Amino acid sequence: MEIVFSILVFSVVLVNGWTDAPSAIAGCVCTRSLSPRSALILAAVCNFLGAVIMALIRPGVAKALYGIADFGNDPKVALLSLCSALISVVIFSSVAAVLGLPTSESHALIAAMSGSALASNPSLDAISFAEWRSVIIGILVSTLPVLILALLLYRLTLRIFSDQNRRGTMRYFRRVQRLSAGSSAFLHGAQDSQKFIGVYMLGLSFLGKYDTAENFSIPAYLTLIFAIIMTLGTALGGSKIIKKVGCELTELDPLSSSAADTASSAILGVCSFLGIPTATTHAKTCAMMGVGLCQRRSTDPKVVAELFCGWLLTFPVCALLGFLFSRVSIYLFT
Repeated sequence: MEIVFSILVFSVVLVNGWTDAPSAIAGCVCTRSLSPRSALILAAVCNFLGAVIMALIRPGVAKALYGIADFGNDPKVALLSLCSALISVVIFSSVAAVLGLPTSESHALIAAMSGSALASNPSLDAISFAEWRSVIIGILVSTLPVLILALLLYRLTLRIFSDQNRRGTMRYFRRVQRLSAGSSAFLHGAQDSQKFIGVYMLGLSFLGKYDTAENFSIPAYLTLIFAIIMTLGTALGGSKIIKKVGCELTELDPLSSSAADTASSAILGVCSFLGIPTATTHAKTCAMMGVGLCQRRSTDPKVVAELFCGWLLTFPVCALLGFLFSRVSIYLFT
């Protein structure tokens, strides 16, 4: 059972690197500040560094996911339910990636775990409302505030560089954009790697291999394993998501893309240090919507509607899948 559980967790991490990380480099690819190959290398390296460094400094996000749900007192049933949640995330995220929709694996995981926990432990005690509060705060902070910050930052930058030669300005911001895209990828690794480490450690506690009475700390070997797997997922590409976020959502140039990356990175950085689970996809796309409001072409309402549809469906669909798969697995294997 441990092998099956490990494979499922690693699969979700791989899918996360494939579907989430491309959002970090979408802008610099579509403005041609970097070639797709160079952008993927940048994202992979920064993703790895973010996952390793933040786990050593602030493991608060992993701790929040570790305590997000109570799967009951039967370790076997609890592990079956947790595996069901992971299967739900893999299915939902893979379908969304094929459709080119940048969804949040973090929210998919949280919803699926909550649905599965309700199936194995049918009571309100199955849901940790204290941890859910931090998730809701993360959603609120990573959407409208990021949009407003990106809009203000873009307008301020336009005003500062209004008297400068446009060609020289864009040449300068092509270099800035590489740095800002790298910071986005770094913070994606910092946030998302910890979430899956927290889930893996929860599964280890069901197997009797992690003592919940100990002070919460992440073993160094787990940090490296998850960072490597997420990096491999990032290397797979995610070209449809890059096109949807970077090219179709709004019209971008190096200056506007840099403003969007900086705004989303600022919010994600604060949330990571505070241990608040935040959706990197939401932050990045909302930042691009913010700069899009200042653009002549503005933001494509059709693409925005598709994104919001994917976001809104994540919680109910993943919770339902988690609940159903959990009930089936409990029925078949206990």
